[in-house]
Amino acid sequence: MSMKKKALSSKVENVEATGEICVLDLPDLILDSILERLPPDGLCKMASVCTAMRDRCTSDPLWERHMKRKWDRVIGPAAFREWQWHIVSRKDSGFLERSQRRGLMRSLSRLWPLSLIVSNFENTSTRKSSLAVHSVKSWYLALETGKFWFPAQVYNRENGHVGFMLSCYDAELCYNSRTDTFQARYPPHGGRAVVVENGVTWDRLRAPPIDTNPHDLHNSVCLNELRPGDHIEIQWRRNKEFPYGWWYGVVGHLESCNGSDNYCRCHESDMVVLEFNQYARGSRWRRTSIHRKDHREEGNEADGFYGGIRKLHSNDEISIWKQLWPAEVLE
Repeated sequence: MSMKKKALSSKVENVEATGEICVLDLPDLILDSILERLPPDGLCKMASVCTAMRDRCTSDPLWERHMKRKWDRVIGPAAFREWQWHIVSRKDSGFLERSQRRGLMRSLSRLWPLSLIVSNFENTSTRKSSLAVHSVKSWYLALETGKFWFPAQVYNRENGHVGFMLSCYDAELCYNSRTDTFQARYPPHGGRAVVVENGVTWDRLRAPPIDTNPHDLHNSVCLNELRPGDHIEIQWRRNKEFPYGWWYGVVGHLESCNGSDNYCRCHESDMVVLEFNQYARGSRWRRTSIHRKDHREEGNEADGFYGGIRKLHSNDEISIWKQLWPAEVLE
């Protein structure tokens, strides 16, 4: 408190002596309050005024607000890990090719925490920059300028192709600030090359709700609690070479049940009926059944393979799926 009083007294004396008020003469709380209200481009402009303002305007707490406000919905743990690898790769850009660097970093990460690896590279790097590559501001600007591709998931991929309606697939995303949309790259699988989609809007993106590799089977922990009417997402893939996508559906009634709440015992059965009501009655994609107790991947080459299930508890998640509902019933 004594130091703060001296600093404030010094600022007052400076104003009295010169008769002019400088932004840096303002009390810290007021100055911080002003900076918190500036948009990202305003903070960047203020950071170029002087060294003192640069230090204030590049602080992580200021940029964390903007990061959360704009990117929180589409940035998840996988994107954060990719950014960490990106940082390490830049630190080590002098002696290894990119593919070799990533392999080295993944090997080292099994032995030491990533934060320690990054710290060591920072200490040995000869790179000089006024903006730390690991700062929140640098991450925000890398996203905003489209220089950083990050992993996320896309609803109704490939411009709402009929074969992907009410599904959500993993992709690498790059932001275009001019159009306020994204470019998506869907990974190759089987004999299919990389698929690129432009103009992906914000409402079709989400951060992966489960940190699972798209080729790995999700461990279903909700099977015993599933009841008719519950909203779910289930992994599905066309064949074993394809990655999983997440498909929206609801838990239905067994054929032996009349659907009455008073007499329904479907939740006691070993079989769980899943319905995909975007498809017409009689369609082979309309219904499927899985084993409640020992469910693993089920299916065949003709109908595809059904994987793990997650029950949707959030009304927001359910609402997004309903907003994406196709205008016409699918065959």
